[in-house]
Amino acid sequence: MNAMGVRWTAEQVLALAPDDASRRAGSKLGTAGPWSGRGSGDGAVWGLCKGSGRVPYRTVVDTTGPAYLCECPSRKFPCKHALGLLLLQASDGTESEETAAPDWAAQWLAARRARTGSTARPAGDGGAGGPADPEAARRRAERRAARITSGAEELEQRLADLLRGGLAAAEQRGYGLWEETAARMIDAQAPGLAGRVRELGAIPGSGPGWPVRLLEECALAHLLDRAWLTADRLPGPFATTVRTRVGLPSPADGAPVRDHWLVLAQHDAADARLTTRRIWLHGTASGRTALLLSFGAAGRAPRLALPVGAVLDGELTPHAGAGQLRAEPGEQFVPVDVPVVPPPGGPVGAALDAYGRALREDPWLDSWPVTLGGVVPARAEYGWQLADGDGREALPLTPAAQSRPGLWRLVALSGGAPVTVFGECGHRGFTPLAAWSPEAPGETVPLI
Repeated sequence: MNAMGVRWTAEQVLALAPDDASRRAGSKLGTAGPWSGRGSGDGAVWGLCKGSGRVPYRTVVDTTGPAYLCECPSRKFPCKHALGLLLLQASDGTESEETAAPDWAAQWLAARRARTGSTARPAGDGGAGGPADPEAARRRAERRAARITSGAEELEQRLADLLRGGLAAAEQRGYGLWEETAARMIDAQAPGLAGRVRELGAIPGSGPGWPVRLLEECALAHLLDRAWLTADRLPGPFATTVRTRVGLPSPADGAPVRDHWLVLAQHDAADARLTTRRIWLHGTASGRTALLLSFGAAGRAPRLALPVGAVLDGELTPHAGAGQLRAEPGEQFVPVDVPVVPPPGGPVGAALDAYGRALREDPWLDSWPVTLGGVVPARAEYGWQLADGDGREALPLTPAAQSRPGLWRLVALSGGAPVTVFGECGHRGFTPLAAWSPEAPGETVPLI
């Protein structure tokens, strides 16, 4: 039981797992057998878990973070022992009396909370070496901007050569030339542009209709190039969006928003270099939708994990930029025992209008978070879609969404009746991430 007297459910605990293997291993440890010295209090739970060695692993979870400490050699966060400890706590059917943490757990908790409670250093701070040098930071920023400008000009020349020679030639040239340009974008510290260049190289020969897709992506890359090269003449918020799309960090400098945040969805995307975790939140009082991003090195799960369906009390600071969806969490997110209220849903037409308005502020948006109300999943000639109750308008599901098990979870939840669905609406269709049925509006059903 945490400091606010809120017990996580087993489903919320399993949503924290970094992968299926951890989920299975954690479930096996969610029984009392391997545990001793277990206790909880002051927003934390701890215990000793018997492993293969003579000495049990010390495990403690700060549920106000959440944050985890375990003596096991696993590099996953949370590890199977932390998951098992939380699952065991979730399965306790009776209220347990809070106890004092043992020294090893208390010391870690005190150090962590003292660290997170202190004032964070500003971005660009030199850390323990002393205060940052503003003039040196300015010179570094100017050098980086010059390298990005050089890379953008090279990409403009590459796009002009492609269109001059005709799109059909792109299939014969192969991926190598685009990879060379992308590598120079990485050297110029413009990962956003590098990602777009790699996408251009992967389109030729990718299937029927690839010339149309290539032309569309060329237009977006050209638009981003020109926007960067003329950024000094753009409105402030849009210029910040351009810098973010190129790959420069945007500051979290908006007005902090304190609210009860419903965790709508959490999902990971990985490539050879990085694992990116996207966590969607809905402010029950502010009505605001926020996106938390967390990153892990290749093969490692990001540290930030929040239980889907939980309501957390905390503060978010939005990033600068046109959309201002991305935010940074405050020092603590504490679960609160309040009824779950899903975001208010609207018809398909309203979702499309919302995406269209967002595109005016950020033309490079792949999708926009929306909540559909009273929609029914249905099979159409071209695949699955979500249709309004009256059948007048419908949104096709993205190809990726149609191949996931979450689709069948959504179909079963609906049973042919209207449901509320949260997801991402974009030019490729709609990706459902969470749903609620009229019979159980307080239960968030994850779809990914």
